[in-house]
Amino acid sequence: MNATTGQALAPAKPAISTFERYLSVWVALCIVVGIALGYALPGLFAVIASAEVARVNLVVAVLIWLMIIPMLLKIDLGALGSVRQHWKGVGVTLFINWAVKPFSMALLGTLFLGWLFRPLLPAADVSSYIAGLILLAAAPCTAMVFVWSNLCDGDPTYTLSQVALNDIIMVFAFAPLVGLLLGVASITVPWGTLLISVLLYIVVPVIVAQLIRRAVLSSGGQSALDRLLARLGPVSLVALLTTLVLLFGFQGEAIIAHPLVIALIAVPILIQVYFNAGLAYWLSRRFGVAWCVAAPAALIGASNFFELAVAAAISLFGLNSGAALATVVGVLVEVPVMLSVVKIVKATRPWYEQRVPE
Repeated sequence: MNATTGQALAPAKPAISTFERYLSVWVALCIVVGIALGYALPGLFAVIASAEVARVNLVVAVLIWLMIIPMLLKIDLGALGSVRQHWKGVGVTLFINWAVKPFSMALLGTLFLGWLFRPLLPAADVSSYIAGLILLAAAPCTAMVFVWSNLCDGDPTYTLSQVALNDIIMVFAFAPLVGLLLGVASITVPWGTLLISVLLYIVVPVIVAQLIRRAVLSSGGQSALDRLLARLGPVSLVALLTTLVLLFGFQGEAIIAHPLVIALIAVPILIQVYFNAGLAYWLSRRFGVAWCVAAPAALIGASNFFELAVAAAISLFGLNSGAALATVVGVLVEVPVMLSVVKIVKATRPWYEQRVPE
């Protein structure tokens, strides 16, 4: 087979739409629009924010369903057993999430907020800001990683398995880990937030997606499922951008009122995200993990379960505390920064696959 023939037989990768190509532009516009609307219409966003159960916003939950259900439709639950071949990738992510990220965030928070930026911050709130960062780092992300994994063509069965495993570990490890790092003898875990978040963001979407998948496959086969996925693709991206408008709208007044504090708190979060993503990506390559697993492994290792972090901060320190503000900054940073990580892992795929150790 000559090169020309080989190229002719290779499956063509779907073309990127104009909308997807300029996703970074739409993200920037949504951030600006969200802040402006939040500042101009605080009452409207307060009403939307009040639609919650155990600190889980129901409007955001619906948007997350619209984001992740199309991605979960790709998953054949019968193939989950095959994730065992990616045990190295699972190990890398667990190491980053539970042995590196909380401790590195404690170090970065102390270095930047407790020392370098301390003269620029309200003295009474510094320790509370650091506590908020630790709460943020101690909870690995759940639902949103399906979005990041899909955008970088990650293995969906690995992503689902890793998220489920992190959720199980979080039930047992979150309180002791936070208690250790904060030096608090007893941590009040917002169990309602944890359980409802897992139910809304993982259990319900997985069940709905599998019911739809089976119905479509039984009536029209794989071609019908492919057509459905093509139609739902834009819905996921629009839901992502709408979520971004809401998140920045909820904090529009705070961002405009305290821009310097927000920016300073964001610095250790940014470094944390890129450090953990880079470390997970490098370790995956070092141990010979396939790129389709290494990409979501980097993203899962870097992102945070911000609903749980915000709820824990409010429960422990109060609604208007520096800890609550710090976790909210994590929410604001999450989407645009994780999109940049997606672009980085996609752009470096040739390097990653060039000499992967056997």
